Amino acid sequence: MPFDPELDDRLSAALKGRKGFERKKMFGGTGYLLNGKMCVGVYKEFLIVRLGPETFAKLSAKYDELRPMDITGKPMKGWGMIDGAACDAGEFDELVTASETFVKTLPGK
Repeated sequence: MPFDPELDDRLSAALKGRKGFERKKMFGGTGYLLNGKMCVGVYKEFLIVRLGPETFAKLSAKYDELRPMDITGKPMKGWGMIDGAACDAGEFDELVTASETFVKTLPGK
């Protein structure tokens, strides 16, 4: 299944005006890098978010639909995925902002 272009448009609109983001095609979908580091993306119908283990635990307790990112059979710690259709506007923005906040804490290359 190809990635959901409507979800990608939604994510692109949410990131519009935020500095440092670059869109790249990857993993059969799209990824948005923040200052060269993977931050958020779209895989099939899922919003992919990079949250770090602590924030992932907090938000997955808040949002039942948020689960560990697993597109290869090996879950990635601190990464989450959620069906884009399951996200209302507030939840979507909270997840994208939390991902941006986390990635900004990562050391430079």
